[in-house]
Amino acid sequence: MGLIGRLNASSPFLGIYRYSRDYNRNFFPMTETLCPCGSTQPFANCCQPYLRGDTPPPTAEALMRSRYSAYCQQDMAYLRKSWHPSTCPASLSPDPTIQWLSLSVLNTQEGLAQHTHGEVEFIARFMLNGGAETLHERSQFVQEKGHWLYLNGLTELPAQQKISRNAPCPCGSGKKYKKCCLASS
Repeated sequence: MGLIGRLNASSPFLGIYRYSRDYNRNFFPMTETLCPCGSTQPFANCCQPYLRGDTPPPTAEALMRSRYSAYCQQDMAYLRKSWHPSTCPASLSPDPTIQWLSLSVLNTQEGLAQHTHGEVEFIARFMLNGGAETLHERSQFVQEKGHWLYLNGLTELPAQQKISRNAPCPCGSGKKYKKCCLASS
């Protein structure tokens, strides 16, 4: 019986599977939620320990990914804690109209444990008022007392894109837009 025969539309694990060689190439459901940062790791093993304060992110890229996850989770306390005090805005509030879709890291310069500065270039895709948008940013990070902090970012904000109902969904699901994010908005 193939994978589709083992699943039905009401399965809570639909689309989130781990390949196991131990069981004759059968697929078994993962009980963990994948991390929103795009690492393909379970959230509990990726960004969640940083958001909970269990351990600090070891690199500038890890901090940037954890901040993206914090935006997805609307964790304003973590965003404030991970923002350098010299550039952190006076108030932060979640924007419930934004649905974060995906993160792509394009480039990382420095930002390792032995560095004091780092730069991470990324593209974050999101839905706003039924339209797909992207945030292309080069984020600057600084390491102080063993902790990476977000300093600032240079952004390019393209105009909102109108998506055809039959176009592939920008969230990367592989479905048509009308059957995916448009249906859920």
